Amino acid sequence: MILVLLSGIFLRFFRFEGFVTFLGDQGRDAIVIKRILSFEHFPAIGAPTSVGQVYLGPFYYYFIAPWLLIFRNNPLGPAFGVALFSCLYLLINYLILKKIFDKKTAIISTILLSFSTVLIDLSRFSWNPNLMPLFSLLTVYFLLKSINTNKIIYYLLMGSFLSFSIQLHYLALFLIPPIGIYGISQLLVAYKKSRNQLLTVIKGLLFSIFSFVFFSIPLIVFDLRHNFLNTNNFINLFKQSQSGSNKLSNLIDTYLYLNKHVFNFSPNYPIITIVLALTFVGFLILLFQKKSNIKVFLGFFLGLIFGFMFYGGQKHPHYFGVIYPFYFIIVGYFIAYLNSLKFGKILIAIFLITYIFLNSKGYGFLANTGDRQIERSTKIARIIYDNVKKEKFTVTALPEKYSDSTYRYFLEIWGKRSLEKDSLEKADELFVACEKKCKVIGDPQWDIAFFAPNKITGEWQVDNVRIYKLIR
Repeated sequence: MILVLLSGIFLRFFRFEGFVTFLGDQGRDAIVIKRILSFEHFPAIGAPTSVGQVYLGPFYYYFIAPWLLIFRNNPLGPAFGVALFSCLYLLINYLILKKIFDKKTAIISTILLSFSTVLIDLSRFSWNPNLMPLFSLLTVYFLLKSINTNKIIYYLLMGSFLSFSIQLHYLALFLIPPIGIYGISQLLVAYKKSRNQLLTVIKGLLFSIFSFVFFSIPLIVFDLRHNFLNTNNFINLFKQSQSGSNKLSNLIDTYLYLNKHVFNFSPNYPIITIVLALTFVGFLILLFQKKSNIKVFLGFFLGLIFGFMFYGGQKHPHYFGVIYPFYFIIVGYFIAYLNSLKFGKILIAIFLITYIFLNSKGYGFLANTGDRQIERSTKIARIIYDNVKKEKFTVTALPEKYSDSTYRYFLEIWGKRSLEKDSLEKADELFVACEKKCKVIGDPQWDIAFFAPNKITGEWQVDNVRIYKLIR
């Protein structure tokens, strides 16, 4: 088991700095966290999602902020924190499954997590959805502990981690229906036992609701102050994705893309997909004939899959962050079950070797050279810093206007803060970082059009990025 954990840690940290993603979202987060650490601004709301403009809570900013402090404002810090918690997830998964099931299931499931390309990719940079697998697993674990022990602390933790999960990504809202079902079933069981037992469960559930609401207060207040903007955007997101879409088709697509991300093969292989589906259905039949905690994880997995059925948009890998832990547990449990068969050990070995082989194709950092995005952003920011002559200046980028936040971050920590993004205040100088070939004067992008430049006073090149200084 130690070898498995060490392998997982190696795959998450090897050539870490050279491959760390540091783009628009990471630059924006770094600016927000830097202002938290300098006691300049304490945000009550998180970042908006790229699709649907649903605002997340601020939990991620505060949770990851210490790592920027530890690394002395180096944006590598938050990425290191995410990687460390992702490694901790491997150990937590092993300890939880060993306690709930057995050592074989725990080891196999942790092997799957350790060598998973999608989880390795998500662990190697800072972004709020990247911690979803850990937090969704802990949410359900604390639910199980509250059911089995009726201790208030576990109810409080369950509600808290549910709130944290939703603040990491809004698709964690699909955890609520299964939790509600288990809460109602817990009430029914307690009702049949005794009045005292029922009161204990009611008390516990109220505490879990309290902790959930307490940590969700920023989101609740934001929605109330903005005429339920978040709620309406969330509903509209699913209305738009359902228009013209077929629920069954969405369900199949969700399962296909889940397997694509987990096993690192394309869903264009129908035979493999059919085999996986038939195997999974057979396993479901087997499960419902046994008494086991696996039913809880299965219930959450199915609840989440059916929740995704109502979302017809693109199935990005990080969208499945809330599902991954349960699927890996179910697959690990199934593979461990094969050990009871005559040739079980051989089948397990074949499966694990094939799984690691398929996922190893995604380990680009083993053979390739990273693009060192933090280093490149530092160089570009340094050129801008050295050529700022006016107090009021602004920065933008083409073609992605918000990718300039990486340069803005370094300028701010060096003491030359540009005007805020999308500010209506007129700057005296404009710096444009062209990440592709562009014609800066006359470009319709808002930042450039608002500044209305008519003269280029400087040009510089950093790797494939062309930097222009404009005035009017």
